[in-house]
Amino acid sequence: MKQQIQFREIDGGMRFYSLLGFIGLFVLAGLGAAYFMEHNGHHVTGMTNQIIWGTPHVFAVFLIVAASGALNVASISSVFGKTPYKPLARLSGLLAIALLVGGLAVLVLDLGRPDRLIVAMTYYNFKSIFAWNIILYIGFIAIVAVYIWMMMERRMNHFTKLAGLFAFIWRLILTTGTGSIFGFLVAREAYDAALMAPMFIIMSFSFGLAIFILVLMAACKWSDRPLGNLIVYRLKNLLGVFIASVLYFVMVYHLTNLYITEHHGVERFILLDGGVYTNLFWFVQILLGSLVPLALLYHPATGKSRGWIGIASLLVIIGGLAQMYIIIIGGQAYPLELFPGMEVTSSFFDGGINAYVPSLPEVVLGVGGIAIALAAVVIGTRVLGFLPVSLADDQVDPHHAA
Repeated sequence: MKQQIQFREIDGGMRFYSLLGFIGLFVLAGLGAAYFMEHNGHHVTGMTNQIIWGTPHVFAVFLIVAASGALNVASISSVFGKTPYKPLARLSGLLAIALLVGGLAVLVLDLGRPDRLIVAMTYYNFKSIFAWNIILYIGFIAIVAVYIWMMMERRMNHFTKLAGLFAFIWRLILTTGTGSIFGFLVAREAYDAALMAPMFIIMSFSFGLAIFILVLMAACKWSDRPLGNLIVYRLKNLLGVFIASVLYFVMVYHLTNLYITEHHGVERFILLDGGVYTNLFWFVQILLGSLVPLALLYHPATGKSRGWIGIASLLVIIGGLAQMYIIIIGGQAYPLELFPGMEVTSSFFDGGINAYVPSLPEVVLGVGGIAIALAAVVIGTRVLGFLPVSLADDQVDPHHAA
């Protein structure tokens, strides 16, 4: 008979503080990079008047999108009633909040004038998708926090499904809003597509689950807690479905653009003539970030190896960052079509491909955002019982044969 799942904080001591200190070094490096860019001005970065969203935005949007997907495990448990995922729901909620905080930290620190966030928080232009997203981000943190409380407080457990349903709907709206930032920008040919919103939703499922798998395996390994094959294999099979779904949406997106004559130029740029963007698309996003992980997850040998499952999850994350780089920076690199059907030349780079080379401070700031998210997870699991004492098969599978 399946036993009651017990939760307990991870142990402190030298191992805990060593890990937290190691992560803290990257957090401090990110803060130092933000100070360096703020003190010297954004001319020390690769960003220009043409490329105004740089590498920090790639990391920030990736983390925000992944935050929504990280909550998927909890949603499967509460909303869809899949019992084996129930022990993972608390960690899923914690990771979702942590990733969102990490992404927002990068955005705030990359503003150049972080104090101007006060304006965004006190004055709302409801015609702006950016203003709507601030509401969605703050609301997501509050709703997921309440959702976690419902799960952790025994007398509130009967409200868990309702809270989970509300969180599920909210995160779909949140990711739709994030994707719509690009879908509503009609001036950029690479962005102007209604398909951006649903594509971002399925991307969130893939990126968030890949991060969750790595965090779960690392947390159980580091805290010496049993992790059965049932959970690992369920998660890796689900990840494979999400990877294939992202591939499908990417294919539909590009085929749709190829069907529309006015988008032939930007499609040729991304798929054939874009240099670094074309290489990132085919070799990193498609090959390393999609096809190789699918092969690793479903091959009879590698699909049963936790090491290879971890590598596949890491490749999905790398491919996701490449995809964000192509969408955000590649979309800006292609010139604006100011006068359709006419050739435009001027001294202000009109009609030319916009150059961009990431600077070290930008990359360090982005990695710092990831470190902030990981630090929040480590501290959270130390303070409260987010992690089950055991995830062995006989604990999570009601039909497990002893």
